[in-house]
Amino acid sequence: MNTNLQTPIDYLKGVGPNRADLLRKELGIHTYQDLLNLFPNRYLDRTKYYKINQLKRSSAEVQIIGEIINLKEISQKRGKRLVASFQDETGIMELVWFRGQKWIREGIKLNTPYVVFGKTNWFNGKFNMPHPEMELLSEHKKSVRSAMQPIYPSTEKLNNKGITNRVINRIMQQLFLETKGRFVETLPNNILSDLKLISKSEAIFNIHFPKSQGLLAKAQYRLKFEEFFFIQLQLILKNLINKTKIKGFPFEYVGDYFNTFFNEHLPFELTNAQKRVLKEIRADLGSKAQMNRLLQGDVGSGKTIVAFMSILIAIDNDFQACLMAPTEILATQHYNGLLEWCEQVNISIKLLTGSTKTSKRKEIHETLENGELKILIGTHALLEDKVKFKSLGLAIIDEQHRFGVAQRSKLWKKNLSPPHILVMSATPIPRTLAMSVYGDLDISIIDELPPGRKQIKTVHRYDKNRLNVFKFIRDEIAKGRQIYIVYPLIKESEALDFKDLMDGYESISRDFPLPNYQISIVHGKMKPADKEFEMQRFIKGETQIMVATTVIEVGVNVPNASVMIIESAERFGLSQLHQLRGRVGRGPEQSYCILMTSHKLTNDSRTRLETMVRTNDGFEIAEVDLKLRGPGDIMGTQQSGVLNLKIADILKDKDILMNARYYAKKVLNEDPTLIKDKNKPILSTYQSMGKYRNIWNYIS
Repeated sequence: MNTNLQTPIDYLKGVGPNRADLLRKELGIHTYQDLLNLFPNRYLDRTKYYKINQLKRSSAEVQIIGEIINLKEISQKRGKRLVASFQDETGIMELVWFRGQKWIREGIKLNTPYVVFGKTNWFNGKFNMPHPEMELLSEHKKSVRSAMQPIYPSTEKLNNKGITNRVINRIMQQLFLETKGRFVETLPNNILSDLKLISKSEAIFNIHFPKSQGLLAKAQYRLKFEEFFFIQLQLILKNLINKTKIKGFPFEYVGDYFNTFFNEHLPFELTNAQKRVLKEIRADLGSKAQMNRLLQGDVGSGKTIVAFMSILIAIDNDFQACLMAPTEILATQHYNGLLEWCEQVNISIKLLTGSTKTSKRKEIHETLENGELKILIGTHALLEDKVKFKSLGLAIIDEQHRFGVAQRSKLWKKNLSPPHILVMSATPIPRTLAMSVYGDLDISIIDELPPGRKQIKTVHRYDKNRLNVFKFIRDEIAKGRQIYIVYPLIKESEALDFKDLMDGYESISRDFPLPNYQISIVHGKMKPADKEFEMQRFIKGETQIMVATTVIEVGVNVPNASVMIIESAERFGLSQLHQLRGRVGRGPEQSYCILMTSHKLTNDSRTRLETMVRTNDGFEIAEVDLKLRGPGDIMGTQQSGVLNLKIADILKDKDILMNARYYAKKVLNEDPTLIKDKNKPILSTYQSMGKYRNIWNYIS
């Protein structure tokens, strides 16, 4: 008999429409397949049976074999409780029920051997066990239950409606009876024997009913490997398809624009890392395939110049380029930075954001379509249908994690053939996460800072040290430096945050009075024109101190600003702190970052602050951040779908992930279309995944 795993859960014996409805709503279980993929959170060891005289006052979960010799109801303040005397050959204890007494009474057989399981309490000189799990010894011996009892994920609602762990265990047993516990093998024999993996059917059985600790460990390894393997296979295949099916524009030569800029206008010597990355990009652009590359580098590592030189290759081959940033401030900053270089080599460049005036827009649309305009920088405004290019050859996306996949594909459609795509990120992504989320992109990393850049010195100070910090600020201003002071901005408490900012501004104004000191202030409630005015004063050096809410507001490059003070630093995330710190250290002077906090710190806050003080390495910081926050938070909602993992864990199972990626690459290198006989299991699993969007089990 073949059971289809796509059968709705309602049809499983013991479930029925009401339970099915709850399982769907609470745990997302729609089909037999979903139930199989409900993996236990933990296991209880049911191999040991205790005697009553061995019990300890530890409130541990124990199981005992004995008989109920009598039952009585005892009145209490509210209602009654049912108490049973339960004895074995060594002593006597009580079993207690505070609810459901009627049907418990009816079901109990006196003087018959039972196995009871639960937590024990010491009360009035003897042990008792409230609401025990009970099973007749004769039944207990027959059931498929394993020594290790699985505890499944649950919710309050399920428990209240009587769908306890025991019930889930029972319907799981029913599922194994109906499917005869036979599941299609998804991995080829050579991988199974290479890695000494147990079979699919064995793994699925032992994850739900482990015969021993050893078999449970083997089952977990096998299922985690499989989950990672098919995710990696999907991503690597997507990359291969991009390279073979999607023809890119071959940028055949590096011409005058690139060479003139490189030889005559390069503002500084490129680092070895920048040269290496540029080579990787040039190779992509010169091949017949469409480039999909992620360029990672810490704040200040020089991604922009690499992006600009890639744009020059596009223009040398008679194509246009665009750069899309998530906010107007960032887009404007890119525009101002590139404008200077474009003027040196006589290339037209324009900025398009939500606030671009209509007359300006008209001119941009026209020159874009007739090909006069070579580079367009902008925000989401670039994605509007009205924005048409004559020949878009390269699209650069800054801070990709703020753009969903759908937005990326809109850029593709700006041409008959999709342009080359370069994604830039100053938020270093830990390698394991990059492999899982951006596994379809080729990755380039700029991992050294330009020469002459000094490491930023970071210290943590408590509020009581404020006077010393102010003295330090005075000394730095006396040397001609400028200071950022940043306050947190958390949406839920905007009023409080605004008060913090204004209080802070007032106390700084008292300590740094006019006319000796000038202070700029920038926050979200200001009109854009006022913000711009204040920021320009700071950029020009007319004010020495910039008081601001989060730095996205201050996405400006001020080489003379050498001190970043972060107030209530414990309220910022790690990557945010690292991004803020990257706003200083842009000039040749020694720069400092001072993290101010109160004395009350959680363990996580302490870890974040210690990490910031210890290292400037964005990738190390990202690893710690990943451990503290988990993958979903770091990627934001758009990307987290990729990581909808059922059993594997990106952090704990890093080695399994690396292994799975290695084997997925190996398989596809030898057999890109998966047509060899030995890879049949992989192909059919992969095709079914597409059909049901689910990576898992197929019944034989």
